[in-house]
Amino acid sequence: MALYPEIEPYADGMLDVGDGNRVYWETCGNPDGRPAVVLHGGPGSGCTPYARRLFDPAAYRIVLLDQRGCGRSTPHTSRHDTDMSVNTTAHVMADLELLRRHLGITRWLVWGVSWGSALALRYAQTHPGVVSELVLTGVATGSNAEVALLTRGLGKIFPDAFERFRSQVPADERDGNLAAAYSRLLASPDPEVRERAARAWTDWETATIPAPPRSVARFEDPAFRMGFARTVTHYWGNDHFLGEGNDDGVVLRDAHLLKDIPGTLVQGSLDFGNLLGIVWRLQQAWPGSELVMVDDTGHSTAGSGMAEALVAATGRYATRG
Repeated sequence: MALYPEIEPYADGMLDVGDGNRVYWETCGNPDGRPAVVLHGGPGSGCTPYARRLFDPAAYRIVLLDQRGCGRSTPHTSRHDTDMSVNTTAHVMADLELLRRHLGITRWLVWGVSWGSALALRYAQTHPGVVSELVLTGVATGSNAEVALLTRGLGKIFPDAFERFRSQVPADERDGNLAAAYSRLLASPDPEVRERAARAWTDWETATIPAPPRSVARFEDPAFRMGFARTVTHYWGNDHFLGEGNDDGVVLRDAHLLKDIPGTLVQGSLDFGNLLGIVWRLQQAWPGSELVMVDDTGHSTAGSGMAEALVAATGRYATRG
Protein backbone atom coordinates (compact mmCIF):
# COMPACT_ATOMS: atom_id res chain seq x y z
CA MET A 1 0.00 0.00 0.00
CA ALA A 2 1.75 3.15 -1.27
CA LEU A 3 1.70 6.65 0.12
CA TYR A 4 -1.29 8.75 -0.87
CA PRO A 5 -0.68 11.55 -3.42
CA GLU A 6 0.69 14.89 -2.29
CA ILE A 7 -1.99 17.32 -1.14
CA GLU A 8 -2.12 20.91 0.06
CA PRO A 9 -3.98 22.30 3.09
CA TYR A 10 -7.46 23.63 2.55
CA ALA A 11 -7.15 25.80 5.67
CA ASP A 12 -4.39 27.04 7.96
CA GLY A 13 -3.81 29.62 10.63
CA MET A 14 -1.89 30.86 13.65
CA LEU A 15 -3.52 30.09 17.00
CA ASP A 16 -2.80 32.35 19.98
CA VAL A 17 -2.08 29.90 22.80
CA GLY A 18 -0.95 32.44 25.38
CA ASP A 19 2.42 33.27 26.91
CA GLY A 20 3.18 35.29 23.78
CA ASN A 21 3.11 32.12 21.64
CA ARG A 22 1.26 31.54 18.38
CA VAL A 23 1.06 28.00 16.98
CA TYR A 24 0.85 27.24 13.26
CA TRP A 25 -1.79 24.70 12.19
CA GLU A 26 -3.19 23.36 8.93
CA THR A 27 -5.94 21.00 7.84
CA CYS A 28 -5.91 18.75 4.78
CA GLY A 29 -8.07 16.10 3.18
CA ASN A 30 -11.83 15.88 3.71
CA PRO A 31 -13.33 18.67 5.86
CA ASP A 32 -16.07 16.22 6.88
CA GLY A 33 -13.74 13.29 7.37
CA ARG A 34 -12.52 11.48 10.47
CA PRO A 35 -10.33 13.92 12.47
CA ALA A 36 -6.67 12.99 12.96
CA VAL A 37 -3.86 15.11 14.40
CA VAL A 38 -0.17 14.62 13.62
CA LEU A 39 2.41 15.16 16.38
CA HIS A 40 5.93 15.61 15.02
CA GLY A 41 9.14 14.57 16.70
CA GLY A 42 12.14 16.33 18.10
CA PRO A 43 11.00 17.99 20.26
CA GLY A 44 11.38 20.90 17.91
CA SER A 45 11.49 19.44 14.40
CA GLY A 46 8.19 20.83 13.06
CA CYS A 47 5.61 19.18 10.80
CA THR A 48 6.33 18.18 7.20
CA PRO A 49 4.17 17.53 4.11
CA TYR A 50 5.18 13.85 4.18
CA ALA A 51 2.82 13.12 7.08
CA ARG A 52 -0.18 14.25 5.03
CA ARG A 53 0.41 11.33 2.68
CA LEU A 54 -0.05 8.69 5.40
CA PHE A 55 -3.83 9.24 5.55
CA ASP A 56 -6.58 8.64 2.99
CA PRO A 57 -7.52 12.24 2.10
CA ALA A 58 -11.06 11.17 1.22
CA ALA A 59 -11.57 9.62 4.66
CA TYR A 60 -9.63 11.87 7.03
CA ARG A 61 -9.62 15.47 8.16
CA ILE A 62 -5.85 15.68 8.74
CA VAL A 63 -4.59 18.27 11.22
CA LEU A 64 -0.90 19.16 11.40
CA LEU A 65 0.74 21.69 13.70
CA ASP A 66 4.16 23.03 14.55
CA GLN A 67 4.52 22.67 18.30
CA ARG A 68 5.56 25.68 20.39
CA GLY A 69 8.70 27.43 19.24
CA CYS A 70 9.39 25.45 16.05
CA GLY A 71 8.53 25.46 12.36
CA ARG A 72 6.22 28.37 11.60
CA SER A 73 5.11 28.85 15.19
CA THR A 74 6.31 31.98 16.97
CA PRO A 75 8.46 33.00 18.70
CA HIS A 76 11.00 30.50 17.35
CA THR A 77 13.33 28.86 19.86
CA SER A 78 16.32 29.78 17.69
CA ARG A 79 15.92 33.29 19.11
CA HIS A 80 18.02 33.65 22.23
CA ASP A 81 15.34 35.76 23.94
CA THR A 82 12.60 33.14 23.54
CA ASP A 83 11.23 32.14 26.95
CA MET A 84 11.76 28.39 27.29
CA SER A 85 10.00 28.21 30.66
CA VAL A 86 6.64 28.25 28.86
CA ASN A 87 7.59 25.39 26.52
CA THR A 88 6.82 22.19 28.43
CA THR A 89 4.83 19.01 27.90
CA ALA A 90 1.91 20.47 29.84
CA HIS A 91 1.94 23.63 27.71
CA VAL A 92 1.97 21.67 24.46
CA MET A 93 -0.90 19.42 25.61
CA ALA A 94 -2.89 22.53 26.53
CA ASP A 95 -2.18 23.87 23.04
CA LEU A 96 -3.60 20.67 21.55
CA GLU A 97 -6.79 21.14 23.52
CA LEU A 98 -7.08 24.78 22.41
CA LEU A 99 -6.60 23.73 18.79
CA ARG A 100 -9.08 20.87 19.04
CA ARG A 101 -11.75 23.17 20.37
CA HIS A 102 -10.83 25.91 17.88
CA LEU A 103 -11.43 23.46 15.03
CA GLY A 104 -14.68 22.16 16.53
CA ILE A 105 -13.38 18.59 16.93
CA THR A 106 -14.82 16.34 19.63
CA ARG A 107 -12.43 13.38 19.31
CA TRP A 108 -9.50 12.67 17.04
CA LEU A 109 -7.05 9.95 16.14
CA VAL A 110 -3.61 10.97 17.39
CA TRP A 111 -0.60 10.06 15.25
CA GLY A 112 2.88 10.57 16.69
CA VAL A 113 6.49 9.93 15.74
CA SER A 114 9.46 9.74 18.14
CA TRP A 115 8.94 12.53 20.73
CA GLY A 116 5.49 12.94 19.15
CA SER A 117 4.67 9.39 20.22
CA ALA A 118 5.60 10.17 23.84
CA LEU A 119 3.51 13.33 23.67
CA ALA A 120 0.61 11.41 22.13
CA LEU A 121 0.74 8.76 24.84
CA ARG A 122 0.77 11.27 27.68
CA TYR A 123 -1.98 13.30 26.03
CA ALA A 124 -4.13 10.16 25.72
CA GLN A 125 -3.43 9.20 29.34
CA THR A 126 -4.47 12.63 30.63
CA HIS A 127 -7.25 13.38 28.08
CA PRO A 128 -8.65 9.91 27.25
CA GLY A 129 -12.09 11.18 26.32
CA VAL A 130 -10.84 13.09 23.26
CA VAL A 131 -8.56 10.42 21.76
CA SER A 132 -10.27 7.86 19.54
CA GLU A 133 -7.17 5.88 18.47
CA LEU A 134 -3.37 6.13 18.51
CA VAL A 135 -0.93 5.38 15.70
CA LEU A 136 2.68 5.66 16.86
CA THR A 137 6.04 5.11 15.22
CA GLY A 138 9.68 5.48 16.23
CA VAL A 139 8.14 4.85 19.63
CA ALA A 140 9.52 6.77 22.60
CA THR A 141 8.10 7.37 26.06
CA GLY A 142 10.29 10.24 27.27
CA SER A 143 11.93 8.31 30.10
CA ASN A 144 15.29 9.24 31.56
CA ALA A 145 16.54 5.78 30.61
CA GLU A 146 15.90 6.59 26.95
CA VAL A 147 17.72 9.92 27.25
CA ALA A 148 20.68 8.17 28.89
CA LEU A 149 20.80 5.63 26.06
CA LEU A 150 20.69 8.26 23.32
CA THR A 151 23.17 10.66 24.91
CA ARG A 152 25.61 8.25 26.54
CA GLY A 153 24.83 4.58 25.95
CA LEU A 154 25.24 4.81 22.19
CA GLY A 155 28.77 6.06 22.81
CA LYS A 156 29.82 2.40 23.01
CA ILE A 157 28.60 1.91 19.44
CA PHE A 158 29.87 5.25 18.07
CA PRO A 159 32.99 5.94 20.19
CA ASP A 160 34.62 8.51 17.90
CA ALA A 161 31.45 10.55 17.49
CA PHE A 162 30.77 10.27 21.22
CA GLU A 163 34.18 11.60 22.15
CA ARG A 164 33.62 14.64 19.93
CA PHE A 165 30.15 15.11 21.38
CA ARG A 166 31.26 14.76 25.01
CA SER A 167 34.33 16.96 24.57
CA GLN A 168 32.23 20.04 23.85
CA VAL A 169 30.88 20.32 27.40
CA PRO A 170 32.96 21.52 30.37
CA ALA A 171 35.21 18.80 31.81
CA ASP A 172 33.40 18.75 35.16
CA GLU A 173 30.06 18.02 33.39
CA ARG A 174 31.16 15.24 31.05
CA ASP A 175 30.10 12.45 33.39
CA GLY A 176 26.75 13.99 34.23
CA ASN A 177 23.54 14.76 32.32
CA LEU A 178 24.85 15.66 28.88
CA ALA A 179 21.50 16.95 27.64
CA ALA A 180 21.30 19.39 30.57
CA ALA A 181 24.92 20.43 29.99
CA TYR A 182 24.20 21.19 26.35
CA SER A 183 21.04 23.06 27.32
CA ARG A 184 23.15 25.36 29.47
CA LEU A 185 25.60 25.93 26.60
CA LEU A 186 22.72 26.76 24.28
CA ALA A 187 21.52 29.38 26.78
CA SER A 188 24.94 31.08 26.85
CA PRO A 189 25.01 34.84 26.23
CA ASP A 190 27.89 34.17 23.80
CA PRO A 191 26.50 33.42 20.28
CA GLU A 192 29.66 31.52 19.32
CA VAL A 193 29.23 29.17 22.28
CA ARG A 194 25.61 28.62 21.31
CA GLU A 195 26.45 27.89 17.68
CA ARG A 196 29.23 25.42 18.55
CA ALA A 197 26.88 23.60 20.91
CA ALA A 198 24.07 23.44 18.33
CA ARG A 199 26.43 22.07 15.70
CA ALA A 200 27.91 19.49 18.08
CA TRP A 201 24.45 18.35 19.20
CA THR A 202 23.14 17.88 15.65
CA ASP A 203 26.39 16.20 14.54
CA TRP A 204 25.81 13.62 17.30
CA GLU A 205 22.21 13.20 16.18
CA THR A 206 23.17 12.54 12.56
CA ALA A 207 25.94 10.15 13.63
CA THR A 208 23.65 7.98 15.75
CA ILE A 209 20.21 8.18 14.13
CA PRO A 210 20.37 7.44 10.38
CA ALA A 211 17.90 9.65 8.54
CA PRO A 212 16.97 10.40 4.92
CA PRO A 213 19.00 13.17 3.22
CA ARG A 214 16.15 15.70 3.46
CA SER A 215 16.14 15.38 7.26
CA VAL A 216 19.91 15.70 7.59
CA ALA A 217 19.90 18.72 5.26
CA ARG A 218 17.69 20.65 7.70
CA PHE A 219 20.60 20.81 10.13
CA GLU A 220 22.45 23.02 7.64
CA ASP A 221 19.86 25.75 8.27
CA PRO A 222 21.28 27.73 11.23
CA ALA A 223 17.84 28.68 12.57
CA PHE A 224 16.54 25.12 12.39
CA ARG A 225 19.73 23.74 13.91
CA MET A 226 19.67 26.16 16.83
CA GLY A 227 15.95 25.83 17.52
CA PHE A 228 16.04 22.05 17.31
CA ALA A 229 19.07 21.64 19.59
CA ARG A 230 17.76 24.13 22.10
CA THR A 231 14.32 22.50 22.29
CA VAL A 232 15.54 18.91 22.46
CA THR A 233 18.05 19.61 25.21
CA HIS A 234 15.48 21.69 27.11
CA TYR A 235 13.14 18.69 27.25
CA TRP A 236 15.73 15.93 27.61
CA GLY A 237 17.57 17.83 30.32
CA ASN A 238 14.38 18.30 32.35
CA ASP A 239 12.83 14.81 32.48
CA HIS A 240 10.61 15.77 29.52
CA PHE A 241 8.62 17.73 32.13
CA LEU A 242 6.83 14.52 33.08
CA GLY A 243 7.42 14.87 36.80
CA GLU A 244 9.12 12.72 39.40
CA GLY A 245 9.57 9.02 38.89
CA ASN A 246 10.51 9.34 35.23
CA ASP A 247 13.69 7.25 35.40
CA ASP A 248 11.92 4.18 34.02
CA GLY A 249 9.07 6.18 32.55
CA VAL A 250 5.92 7.89 33.78
CA VAL A 251 4.28 7.10 30.44
CA LEU A 252 5.11 3.40 30.68
CA ARG A 253 3.99 3.31 34.32
CA ASP A 254 0.59 4.70 33.32
CA ALA A 255 0.11 2.53 30.22
CA HIS A 256 -2.93 0.89 31.84
CA LEU A 257 -4.79 4.19 31.44
CA LEU A 258 -4.88 3.51 27.68
CA LYS A 259 -7.02 0.40 28.09
CA ASP A 260 -10.05 1.88 26.28
CA ILE A 261 -8.07 3.38 23.38
CA PRO A 262 -7.09 1.13 20.45
CA GLY A 263 -3.58 1.69 19.16
CA THR A 264 -1.02 0.55 16.61
CA LEU A 265 2.73 0.73 17.24
CA VAL A 266 4.78 0.66 14.03
CA GLN A 267 8.44 0.12 14.85
CA GLY A 268 11.59 -0.37 12.82
CA SER A 269 13.51 -3.48 13.83
CA LEU A 270 16.79 -1.51 13.75
CA ASP A 271 15.59 1.41 15.90
CA PHE A 272 18.17 1.92 18.67
CA GLY A 273 15.31 2.64 21.07
CA ASN A 274 14.58 -1.08 20.90
CA LEU A 275 17.69 -1.75 23.00
CA LEU A 276 15.66 -0.88 26.11
CA GLY A 277 12.65 -2.97 25.10
CA ILE A 278 10.35 0.02 25.60
CA VAL A 279 8.03 -0.68 22.68
CA TRP A 280 7.48 -4.31 23.72
CA ARG A 281 6.88 -3.39 27.35
CA LEU A 282 4.42 -0.70 26.28
CA GLN A 283 2.49 -3.07 24.05
CA GLN A 284 2.29 -5.69 26.80
CA ALA A 285 1.01 -3.14 29.33
CA TRP A 286 -1.54 -1.58 26.95
CA PRO A 287 -4.64 -3.71 26.37
CA GLY A 288 -6.02 -3.27 22.87
CA SER A 289 -2.73 -2.30 21.23
CA GLU A 290 -0.86 -4.07 18.45
CA LEU A 291 2.81 -4.01 17.52
CA VAL A 292 3.90 -4.08 13.89
CA MET A 293 7.64 -4.57 13.33
CA VAL A 294 9.19 -3.43 10.05
CA ASP A 295 12.39 -5.25 9.12
CA ASP A 296 15.62 -3.46 8.13
CA THR A 297 14.31 -0.06 9.25
CA GLY A 298 15.56 2.25 11.97
CA HIS A 299 14.19 5.38 13.62
CA SER A 300 12.57 6.81 10.51
CA THR A 301 9.20 6.92 8.77
CA ALA A 302 10.91 6.81 5.36
CA GLY A 303 11.21 3.69 3.24
CA SER A 304 8.57 1.64 1.47
CA GLY A 305 8.13 -0.89 4.27
CA MET A 306 7.54 1.75 6.94
CA ALA A 307 5.26 3.82 4.70
CA GLU A 308 3.21 0.72 3.85
CA ALA A 309 2.78 -0.20 7.51
CA LEU A 310 1.80 3.34 8.53
CA VAL A 311 -0.70 3.74 5.69
CA ALA A 312 -2.19 0.36 6.60
CA ALA A 313 -2.52 1.45 10.24
CA THR A 314 -4.41 4.64 9.45
CA GLY A 315 -6.48 2.72 6.91
CA ARG A 316 -7.69 0.25 9.54
CA TYR A 317 -9.08 3.09 11.65
CA ALA A 318 -10.57 5.14 8.81
CA THR A 319 -14.05 3.63 9.14
CA ARG A 320 -14.00 2.53 12.75
CA GLY A 321 -17.23 3.38 14.56
